[in-house]
Amino acid sequence: MKIGLDTLGGDFAPNSTILGAIEAQKMLAEDHRIVLIGDEADAKKRIQEAGIDPALFDYVHAPENIGMHEHPTKAITQKPNSSIAKGFDLLKDGHLDSFASAGNTGAMLVGSMFSVKTVPGVLRPAIATNVPKLKSGFGILLDVGANADCKPEMLNQFALLGSLYSQYVYGVENPKVGLLNIGEEEEKGNILTIATYPLLKANTKINFIGNAEGRDLFTDHADVYVCDGYTGNVVLKLAESFYVVTKKKGFEDDFFGRFDYERYGGSPILGINAPVLIGHGISTPEAIKNMVLFSRDMIQSKFIDRIKSAFN
Repeated sequence: MKIGLDTLGGDFAPNSTILGAIEAQKMLAEDHRIVLIGDEADAKKRIQEAGIDPALFDYVHAPENIGMHEHPTKAITQKPNSSIAKGFDLLKDGHLDSFASAGNTGAMLVGSMFSVKTVPGVLRPAIATNVPKLKSGFGILLDVGANADCKPEMLNQFALLGSLYSQYVYGVENPKVGLLNIGEEEEKGNILTIATYPLLKANTKINFIGNAEGRDLFTDHADVYVCDGYTGNVVLKLAESFYVVTKKKGFEDDFFGRFDYERYGGSPILGINAPVLIGHGISTPEAIKNMVLFSRDMIQSKFIDRIKSAFN
């Protein structure tokens, strides 16, 4: 197994990415290798300084970095030696089994779309995130930023992608799918949700339970919540602020603790032909470690094969 990691992506890279990779490596099997993509000499130096044998890792030299504010499409094409561009080349050619980065989100989406490409039949990929449930565990929310504007057919596919993800990666049997809306009645909502509802209702591949309101998000009402990327990103950023506020107030609680992005490491791009994870720009070594371990779990779940089968 080859797990690709962009060592240059993120606000605290390469220090946080290298330290996170070191911690993740300790928890991997012998035949699982982390491939560090970035400045090879610098990576080896940092690993040696941490008292670790650099031979425990594989390396691909990619000295250029795509900054957080660079135009994604231009950067991918104009910086072929960047860590993100190199990572997707390796993933496309089968030299990696997964690729993860805490770098430019737009570049990760562009790389996914034009390199490994979407699974045949998938209209648009979606980014999924975890939302904690009050009692225990968490649900899945998608899309949270890949598609600000959506068509009903896209939300219908997001529902299936999220359901497969919940079932085969997290082991939720027959996950309940809810359409995030402003009311529980079928006729409620805007043009998009009103048109989406009958598609979800007729979709025999999912367990659709109807509309879900914002107040349902952290309950057992559903296991998968579907929305357009604009709405999902607003919800995600609001949810992240819960954790920040509780920490600033000195409030310790298991429920709010499960909002901590470090626990999950990264968010997967669903609907493409290989496991790709996007980490938070402010990822710490702990977050990087968990992103690498989650990459392993995504590979072992054979989730991509499940998507291909469902959309074939």
